[in-house]
Amino acid sequence: MEEVQTPCVVSLTWRLEDAQSELIDTLDTPTEFLVGGEDLLPKVEQALLGQLTGAEIGVALEPTDAFGEYDADLVCFEARSLFPAEVDVGMRFEGLPPGAQSEDMPMEAIYTVTEVYPEHVVLDGNHPLAGIGLRLHLKVCGVREATEEELEAKSVGGSFVQVLEGAPADEPLH
Repeated sequence: MEEVQTPCVVSLTWRLEDAQSELIDTLDTPTEFLVGGEDLLPKVEQALLGQLTGAEIGVALEPTDAFGEYDADLVCFEARSLFPAEVDVGMRFEGLPPGAQSEDMPMEAIYTVTEVYPEHVVLDGNHPLAGIGLRLHLKVCGVREATEEELEAKSVGGSFVQVLEGAPADEPLH
């Protein structure tokens, strides 16, 4: 199999930049993703369909195609006493800490610490790339048929979206 089609597994490398061509992430080791599952952003998947092994393509992603617009309502302040002593800017927490006062905030969000003050901590529930236009330069390194297990799971296990959402702020996004 040489052509990307639904469903299949595609092996990719990439360079991810913001709209001003500032580097955000690179993936130099070919990594597999399920086309026709939950591993890739829809616009990325659309751009890959019909491509052959060896193809190099660019995909421009508006915030709505990637991680959404920035939502100021997802920023909250919580008491400093609710956090570990070593809390620092850039740390991420799944959900709000026990005892949080921001009852209207989504509990399942990943919150990034953006400021630490003596009395409170500022948390941001937006994806780190929310509100940012992105440019993704992809290389198709290989294409193969998906296994029954991959089709059932709707993933090869290397989800572009999930990995980006869970990545620590100071580490690569893949």
